[in-house]
Amino acid sequence: MKTIFIIILALASIIYLLNPTAGIFELLPDNIPFLGNIDEGLASFILYSSFEYFRGKQIGLFGKK
Repeated sequence: MKTIFIIILALASIIYLLNPTAGIFELLPDNIPFLGNIDEGLASFILYSSFEYFRGKQIGLFGKK
């Protein structure tokens, strides 16, 4: 179940980073100084953490026990 959840999060972050709405829908608008890129950074971190989970590493959000 955890693996399916991580795959869904990874796919959602890939879709968010591809920006299919052309900037119409964003969690934080990019023109806000210092805060505009937090949502892209979070999506990148989730994607990186999910890759590391499947590689067997213990970093990021999804550390294995």
